Order: sequence, then C-alpha cells, then structure tokens
Amino acid sequence: MEKNTTNPQALKYKNLIIAVSVLIPVVVAILFRIRLENVQPLSFLPPIYAGINGYTFLVLLVALWAIKKRKITLHEQLMKTAIGLSLAFLVMYVAYHLTSDPTPFGGEGTIKYVYYFILISHILLSIAIIPLVLISYVRAISKQFTNHRKIARVTFPIWLYITLTGVIIYLMISPYYS
Repeated sequence: MEKNTTNPQALKYKNLIIAVSVLIPVVVAILFRIRLENVQPLSFLPPIYAGINGYTFLVLLVALWAIKKRKITLHEQLMKTAIGLSLAFLVMYVAYHLTSDPTPFGGEGTIKYVYYFILISHILLSIAIIPLVLISYVRAISKQFTNHRKIARVTFPIWLYITLTGVIIYLMISPYYS
C-alpha cells in the first residue's frame, strides 16, 4: 500500500527538476538570439521535428490505452519513448533556429489571430510541461502511483495539446518557409 507521506527518493529529485525546468527555457531563449555564421541552414529539420511531434502524440495515446488496459511495462516503455522523442524534438528545434532566421507567418485576417493564439499557447504550455513531465516521471519511478496519477491527469492533456499544436503550427507556417 502506498503512503501519502513524501517519498525521500522523490525529494532528492526536487532540486534537479527545478533546475532543469528553469534551465531549458532560459537556454533555449538565449540560443534563439544566436545565429551560427558560415553554417548551412538546417532547413530540412522542420518537417522532421513536426513529424516527431505527431509521432509523440500517437505514442502518448497508445501509452494511455496501455495503462488503462493495465499493460504497465508497455506504458513505461511508451512514456520513456515519448520523453526521448520530446528531447529529440528540442535538440532539432534548437539546431534549426541556430542556423536559420525565424520564418514570419504570412497569413492575413482571422487566420493570423488563430495562428498566434495556437503559437503562444503552445510556447507557454511547452515551458509549463517540463516540470509536469519530470514530476510525473519521478513519482512513477518512486512508486508513488497515487500521486503519479494525480499529476498525470494534468500533464497528459497538456502534453497532447503541445504535440498536436506543434504539428498544426508547422502546417500553418510551412508555406512561408524560404
């Protein structure tokens, strides 16, 4: 039976979760101000990392199915895969933006407001998801399953939204890539 007291194993990860949750957005923001000179733009990456977002969306859905069917080992493997895919996305996304100028959205009228709403909510939730995923993961590996389920119920729909809107953003901006 699981206790409601704080697990010491989970506590040891607290500072690491805080550090990673702060460092990733700060480092990404700093790297966005840097352009590598004399480096060929990595213009082939956006469809790849958009595809990774789409694949992550599917992996998350299958992971939900797996846990509902009590296929715990499969769920664990799928969630580790989703985290790995998200890290691969982040590396490719930063690499692209280190070598390429930002692509302005060229749509007009209502679609422009829709695009920016999706983009801004995607960015803000992408920052918020970092500690949520890390806390969910730590609670799972610490065998705090009741607490894991509580935060996973918040984390899961946000992560799904981020992966889906990542694909939508790519599809909306792809006509404007140079």
